[in-house]
Amino acid sequence: MQNPSTPADGAYLPGATVKYVIETLSTRIATQEYATEERLPSERQLAQELGVARNTVREALDHLESRGMIRRRPGSGSFVTYDPNIEGKTLSPVAAETGPLQLQVMRGIIEPEMVRLAIVNMSPKQIEALSVVLSKMEKVQTDATAFVRLEEEFHRLLAEGTGNPLLVACYNLVLDARRQSFRAAMYRRHLTPMRLAIYQRGYNGLFNAIAARDIEEASEFMKLALIEDQRLLLQED
Repeated sequence: MQNPSTPADGAYLPGATVKYVIETLSTRIATQEYATEERLPSERQLAQELGVARNTVREALDHLESRGMIRRRPGSGSFVTYDPNIEGKTLSPVAAETGPLQLQVMRGIIEPEMVRLAIVNMSPKQIEALSVVLSKMEKVQTDATAFVRLEEEFHRLLAEGTGNPLLVACYNLVLDARRQSFRAAMYRRHLTPMRLAIYQRGYNGLFNAIAARDIEEASEFMKLALIEDQRLLLQED
């Protein structure tokens, strides 16, 4: 007789485990723990390290390849293709055509709801992945480019934490638009060590609100971040 929990658990647990592997590897790639063009550990090594089955790792790598973060080379392994240092390079014509204020309008529409849904749906492992990125953000002292890269990864993990694939796809366009050269140049001018410290405190507060499942507080932090970005954009005009 089949175990009654098998159908439901079999359908859900592998998916949750694959998401965990995807989030772990994509965070390592985005934060350059695995550098551009570096070969990833083998499927067997990753499976042992992460405590999952090899087919789970393989499925996660399939997802990362479809996202353009890695490239598989038959007989050689998987290599990182994500390059955070290429400014102005976008994956979508829509993102390339989006202006600074248009980007801010979309962020204002999506991000407050995104953080609300993330708080409702994020698993403890997903919150832990956010914590890893936050720790790296807090270590940045002067490198504005590194901070922006980590900031984008923090937001991407929030989007994935909603569990809504359509929202994730929409927010990937937002992230794409955020990588345009105008924004990178703006941050290089304005992200002084003092301002970095202010941003780090803000993200620490946002993370604490997310970890406490405090929707109102997290939404307030998100709105303040949007207001600050808006202020910087207006200074550029």
